Amino acid sequence: MRKFLLIYFSLLTINFAQAKLLIYMDLKQTDHLKAYGITFNQLKKGVTTDWLLNYRGGSFMMDYSDELALNCRIKGVGFEQISAVQAVQIYSLVQSEQENMEVVRLEKAPEIAVFVPDGFLPWDDAVSMSLDYAEVPYTKIWLEEILIGGLSKYDWLHLHHEDFTGQYGKFYASFSGAQWYREQQRLYEAEAKRLGFTKVSNMEKAVVLEIRNYIANGGFLFAMCSASDSYDISLSSLSIDIVDKMYDGDAPDPDAESRIDFSETLAFENFKLEMNPMIYEYSNIDIQPLEIGNQNNDYFTLFDYSAKYDPVPTMLIQNHVNVIRGFMGQTTMFRKELIKKSIYILGERAGTNQVKYVHGNFGRGTFTFYGGHDPEDYQHAVGDPPTDLSLFKNSPGYRLILNNILFPAAKKKKQKT
Repeated sequence: MRKFLLIYFSLLTINFAQAKLLIYMDLKQTDHLKAYGITFNQLKKGVTTDWLLNYRGGSFMMDYSDELALNCRIKGVGFEQISAVQAVQIYSLVQSEQENMEVVRLEKAPEIAVFVPDGFLPWDDAVSMSLDYAEVPYTKIWLEEILIGGLSKYDWLHLHHEDFTGQYGKFYASFSGAQWYREQQRLYEAEAKRLGFTKVSNMEKAVVLEIRNYIANGGFLFAMCSASDSYDISLSSLSIDIVDKMYDGDAPDPDAESRIDFSETLAFENFKLEMNPMIYEYSNIDIQPLEIGNQNNDYFTLFDYSAKYDPVPTMLIQNHVNVIRGFMGQTTMFRKELIKKSIYILGERAGTNQVKYVHGNFGRGTFTFYGGHDPEDYQHAVGDPPTDLSLFKNSPGYRLILNNILFPAAKKKKQKT
C-alpha cells in the first residue's frame, strides 16, 4: 500500500511537470557517442539529467524541449518523447527492488582536463578523439600547470600515452633515430631544465605526486595505455633511480628492484620492473601479446555490479553489450595477481588473469585505469592515422571512456550497507 501511494503521489507531481525526453542507449541507439555529448552539454546549461542505470543500456532522461529534440535530430541521436505517465512507469520499474537498476541524478558537468603538450600528439589519443567527436569541451594542460597547482580548477583529469618513469616510452631500441623521438626528448629535457629539475624522471615524479594529491582532495583520474602502469611505477620509485643512462645520462640504482615501495601506489603491487633499457616494457604488470594469442579471440567481459549497492562501478560499465572486443596498446591489460585487493575489477578476459578495466578510491577521489590504446584500432602503430569515430558511433569500447566523464556529475549519496 505504501509503495502504491508513493507511486501515486509521484504521478500527481510529474503530471504537472513537462514531458520527458529519453535518450535510450540500447542497440536501437543510432549514435551512442554523441548521446554522451548531448547529455554533457545539457548539464553545462544547468539542466539536470537522470541516468537510468541498466535501463535500456544505461539511458538518459531529462525534461523535454523542442530545442533539445531538434539538437538530437541534428546530431543523429535517437530519442523518445515520454509522457508524464510513461515517465512514472519507467522510474517505478528502475527503482523496483526486483530490478538491478537505479536512478542516478546528474547535476553539474565536470570541468575536464586532458594531459598533453599543446599541439604535440605523436599518436592520437582515444579520449581526446571521443571528446571531440561527442562535442564535449575540455582543456589541454601539461607539466607546468600541474606543478603550480593548476589541477584544482578541474574535476576530471585524463592521462593517456605519457611515460611517467621518464624513459620516453622505452622506444629507444626501435625509434631513437626517429625525428619525433629526438624532438620529444629535447622538449621534455628543455621543460625539465626550465622548471628547475636536473632530470626528466625527477620532474615526472613531482607530477605524479601532484596528481595523487589532486585525487586525494576529491579529483577524478582516468588513465589509459602506458599512463596507467607507468604512473604507479613512478609512485613506487619516488626515492629510486630506475632510469638508464641513454634516457637520463647516468646509470640506475643497482639495488632499485629491492627498494620498490608498493605502499605508495594506487592500483598495483608486487610487480617486477623491466630494467633492461632496450626492452619495450616497464614491468610485468602488462599482459604480453603471446599471452593474448589469436586476436580473433580477444574479448573482455564487463562485471555485473549491483546498481543499487554499487552505483559507481555500475555507472562505469554502462553499455549496450557486456562482451567487448579487446585492443592492444603499449600497456594492453593488467595482470590480475598484481592488482591490489581493494580495487574494483570492471572488465576482464574470462578464464584468464588478464584484466582490462579497473577502478579504485584514494582519499576523497577516485581513479580508473583502462588498458589499451584505441578501442577501434586493434594494434595501433606509431604514425598510423587517427580513427574516424563517425565510422564507430556505436563503439562499446569508446562508451566506457565516456561513462567516465559523466559519473563525476552524479549527486553524491551515502552508500548502502
